[in-house]
Amino acid sequence: MSKRSAAGKKPQTKLGHLGRDPALYRGFVNPPAYRGSTVIFPTFASLVADDQEFSYGRICTPTVKELQESLAELEGGDACFLSSSGLSAITAVLLAFVEAGDHLLVTDSVYKPTRRYCNEVLKRLGVETTYFDPMIGAGIAELIRPNTKLVFTESPGSQTFEVQDIPAIADAAHKAGALVAMDNTWATPLLFKPFDHGVDVSVHAATKYIVGHADAMLGAVIAKGDRCVEALAAIHDAGGMCPGPEDVYLGLRGMRTMGVRLERHQASAIALAEWFAGRPEVERVLHPAFPDCPGHALWKRDFLGSSGLFSVVLKPMSKQALAAMVDDMELFGMGYSWGGYESLILPFDPRAYRSATTWDAKGPSLRIHAGLEDLDDLKADLEAGFERAAAKS
Repeated sequence: MSKRSAAGKKPQTKLGHLGRDPALYRGFVNPPAYRGSTVIFPTFASLVADDQEFSYGRICTPTVKELQESLAELEGGDACFLSSSGLSAITAVLLAFVEAGDHLLVTDSVYKPTRRYCNEVLKRLGVETTYFDPMIGAGIAELIRPNTKLVFTESPGSQTFEVQDIPAIADAAHKAGALVAMDNTWATPLLFKPFDHGVDVSVHAATKYIVGHADAMLGAVIAKGDRCVEALAAIHDAGGMCPGPEDVYLGLRGMRTMGVRLERHQASAIALAEWFAGRPEVERVLHPAFPDCPGHALWKRDFLGSSGLFSVVLKPMSKQALAAMVDDMELFGMGYSWGGYESLILPFDPRAYRSATTWDAKGPSLRIHAGLEDLDDLKADLEAGFERAAAKS
């Protein structure tokens, strides 16, 4: 099957066939990882006209083109721009749509480095940021000013998993002439369709589920409409936001199995969340598929499933008990990122980086990424951790 014949097919089929055309690569199933900077022009006239599909490695390569076109097709956008990390993709979006004198609205549950960029870099450039309650919905209209150019959302929110009413936010923003961007990393292009819900620009830390193997750094911005595509193309080119060739190749490879991996991540995460909910040490579980998670009804309405990331709030315990629990896990690694085949556990406390809302949990919180390991083994590892914590209490 050629990539052209993938049009109109179901997402799982597209994952296997987009971004490759064996006829172009002497019959090989996968496109090669093009490594290079210089691209040769055959004539002076061609150089002056800049009439080649590829002109310089920083701008685009055949491997980059394949992944960009694939992700745009999967999510329903008009164009995709790759970058070296999820954070660089986020900064490209912010720089493309706000400038000195503008006002920016950002969800209070946003990825912490996004907040840092707004507070430290954009502020220095003359952009004012206001953080809003992720559950504000249509009420965001009251925060929009004449100079508000962009509303940056993330649903569900980092660590605390509030699901936002994206259609209501988008409707209010568009009525006021503002654009809406969304960090869609958690759901991927498979589990949430941002452009069907009013979003103008979708951003992904492709490092996570798209790559899926904890072995590459990659970002992706997908845009809908000429206005957004042109603005992003300009900032992407001017900023030199090019990813490495190996990382792009690994993104293409990871995309092939993203569908089946997400099915396993989802099933294991829900099973672990239910297990946590039954534990005496747990105060509450923050998983969008659970009725008591903020925005659960919105998740049911708008999303096509859930991924492998969620959080739990523990009942009060000492730092020594928490350390005893997480220090000696056999299967759950303690580290940043997520979306790979490995399970992760990360203690967090968002009180220092929330400003529009209050985090009032009395006990420590853990962000859990359910990997692809056997579910019983994962439960046993967590059970042993709780036993170590109890021994220190």
